[in-house]
Amino acid sequence: MPRGTLEVILTSANHLHNSDFFGKMDPYVILTYRTQEHRSSVAKGAGSKPRWNESFLFTVSDSVSELNLRLMDKDTLTRDDFLGETRINLEPVFDAGSIPESSYNVVKDQNHCGEVKVALTFNPEGVSSLSQEQYTLGCCFFN
Repeated sequence: MPRGTLEVILTSANHLHNSDFFGKMDPYVILTYRTQEHRSSVAKGAGSKPRWNESFLFTVSDSVSELNLRLMDKDTLTRDDFLGETRINLEPVFDAGSIPESSYNVVKDQNHCGEVKVALTFNPEGVSSLSQEQYTLGCCFFN
């Protein structure tokens, strides 16, 4: 059972289906791991190609191995529009320690409606960042 900290770097999205009839969409992302939830900033006027470059931390304390990203369009006068979602299997990042920026399909009503780019890093409990870096690089440092 992995325990530690999951860092999610939300980079950007592409090819999102425009939900606004007038003007460009204002996309944001709701990131959920178990009961923990974070929201990205709103990419005001970014349309179908928003950029965030934001980092979020989640505490991992059990065997739940899925991260959910819901893409939304911020609206002023009406409810925010649901653009689609992706579910990311975290087992590979728990095993490898990190996954470089990768594209994940965004789906709405079982239809592909864009992609979101995310990088993932898992720092196991009790392993400092320096120790994790040494482990990842396969290097040894002596005092």
